[in-house]
Amino acid sequence: MTLEIWPGQPYPLGATYDGFGTNFALFSEAAEKVQLCLFDEDDEERCVDLNEVTGHVWHAYLPAIGPGQRYGYRVHGPYDPAQGLRCNPNKLLIDPYAKAVDGELQWGQPVFGYTFGDPDGPMNTEDSAPYVPRSVVANPFFDWGEDRHPRVPMHKSVIYEVHTKGLTQLHPDVPESQRGTYAGLSHPSVIEYLQDLGVTAVELLPVHRHVPESDLVERGLTNYWGYNSIAYLAPHDGYASGSAEQAVTEFKQMVKTLHRAGIEVILDVVYNHTAEGNHLGPTLTLKGIDNAAYYRLVDDDPRYYMDYTGTGNSMNMRHPHVLQLIMDSLRYWVNEMHVDGFRFDLASTLARELHDVDRLSTFFEVIQQDPVISQVKLIAEPWDVGEGGYQVGNFPPLWSEWNGMYRDTIRDFWRGESATLPEFASRLTGSSDLYESDTRRPGASINFVTAHDGFTLADLVAYNDKHNEANGEGNRDGTDDNRSWNCGVEGPTDDPDVLALRARQQRNFLTTLLLSQGVPMLLGGDEIGRSQGGNNNAYCQDTDISWFDWETVDTELLAFTTGLIELRRDHPVFRRRRWFQGRPLRGEEIDDIGWLTPDGNEMDDDDWDASFAKSLQVFLNGHGIPSPDPRGQQIVDASFLILFNASDQTIEFTLPPAAWGERWQVAVDTAAKVLPESGEILPASGACKVLGRGIVVLRELEA
Repeated sequence: MTLEIWPGQPYPLGATYDGFGTNFALFSEAAEKVQLCLFDEDDEERCVDLNEVTGHVWHAYLPAIGPGQRYGYRVHGPYDPAQGLRCNPNKLLIDPYAKAVDGELQWGQPVFGYTFGDPDGPMNTEDSAPYVPRSVVANPFFDWGEDRHPRVPMHKSVIYEVHTKGLTQLHPDVPESQRGTYAGLSHPSVIEYLQDLGVTAVELLPVHRHVPESDLVERGLTNYWGYNSIAYLAPHDGYASGSAEQAVTEFKQMVKTLHRAGIEVILDVVYNHTAEGNHLGPTLTLKGIDNAAYYRLVDDDPRYYMDYTGTGNSMNMRHPHVLQLIMDSLRYWVNEMHVDGFRFDLASTLARELHDVDRLSTFFEVIQQDPVISQVKLIAEPWDVGEGGYQVGNFPPLWSEWNGMYRDTIRDFWRGESATLPEFASRLTGSSDLYESDTRRPGASINFVTAHDGFTLADLVAYNDKHNEANGEGNRDGTDDNRSWNCGVEGPTDDPDVLALRARQQRNFLTTLLLSQGVPMLLGGDEIGRSQGGNNNAYCQDTDISWFDWETVDTELLAFTTGLIELRRDHPVFRRRRWFQGRPLRGEEIDDIGWLTPDGNEMDDDDWDASFAKSLQVFLNGHGIPSPDPRGQQIVDASFLILFNASDQTIEFTLPPAAWGERWQVAVDTAAKVLPESGEILPASGACKVLGRGIVVLRELEA
């Protein structure tokens, strides 16, 4: 068949179907010749030279080509690793702008640009086409109807971090054909569950198309978490119930369904590195297109890659086409896929233009000025593995951050570490020491106790040490700094006292998290007692270690968590937009926040400095919160008194005098498995016993 070829346009990059034909465009400054390779239903390859070049973008328009067409590129050019050049036309390359990617990567010599054992020798000439995934032309047309972004304000958000597959792989109400898929996540039973729980957003572990590392495949494992991206515009087809092209439609339908339920979709994105690894890694996409443009290379020996990520390579944020790729990808996911925000993995790497992390880097500048991306939720994981990479509190004003200091402090407090009260107080009130100075508000702090990386909540209170033997690395992988406490026994036990303490500790963590200022992030499954058997690095476990076990749901913990989220939603005093000032509210004699000792006296310097102190009272004044509601009206809420006891002994707290509140009703007691429907009423200056390792939350009653 004669294939008609028109010159086409250099933008947009990638394969763009317009209803009549498809425009193909690929950037490569290193290329001397670029071939577009088309594959038919029998996987027979036909290559077309792209003869049009505009600003180093090679392009053509093919009228006969439409959705479902599988394709790749072959880039001819210099192969000179010593100069950072790795073009190799024998390697079929995935389009970095592909909107769908089909097929599995088959590891072996053909997918590597060099010959094993001779990385500095001549290029390997084996054809990789039979062994690499195909890019696919996607259909951009979809009926979004009246879909709208929920646009939940940050201070009202409750984020649910979850893996697309793990949530539904074992869900009994989801049809088997939809389990572990985008369609499964949008199943009515799952939507109802998320709504009943009360979360406002799901934060999905990476859904960009990713591939497993070769060593994992050799061990019979895979990269379950997905932090090994290979195409930044393509939804991972492993989470689709149909083809790679159908993955695009299913993802859009999932977003549309979640939006209809009032739930936002935030994507965990990995723009800091790709799956091509270091100088010994495969040639799958960017490495063969323009290695020196896309990757940070060592200045005095460009054979090697700068590695701030621990994965072998780092994206070259100094190059305009790298920034363009990232921004085009982000805009695509917002404009075409309708997502509501992003969590940037190892975000410090994105801010490295030379070596140091720079908050004035070009990456932040292009985000700041972009009319689309600047208006969605932007969350940084504010660290990487490079020198100076820990940057909690140092991102620009538009950004929220995973607050690793919050996690560490709350874990230390509840396992009974000494001298944690001042730090605990700061984290509980939104970490103003980290975020207030640059005009950010409490919503800048994404508070979490557990996340995908580390112990689940159930394991945090059941294990002192990691148990990662199933990962096949001799239990050497994963962090040893767990800040966990097993409550006296390592792992499973039948001891009723230990089990009761573990259950109470879980309620303590959840209560602290959900009643702290800032934005709570709940690790999916913590609310039902999900365990990974002590595995704190389940990145390679696409097994029941990682999947939700819906047959063993801790229904009491689920109800307790749901009640806490409802309490937070109903009372703006727990989700203030602005910082506490430590001064009286308008027309009141009592400060907006108060700190008291268990005996009811306001804390002084000696109380804060006492290294043995593990208990305190926190007063939250709801009488006229100084931040308006959407209509400009001042917010008035009930006041609350939170009694924290992280010691081993039961403590009888003396409540403050009547000026702080005349009557108090128990709203939460972590000694109980359920929240009280109508709790005990206590008078001003009365006494309230708090069990060792426990919390009591008191709500002020009107006189």
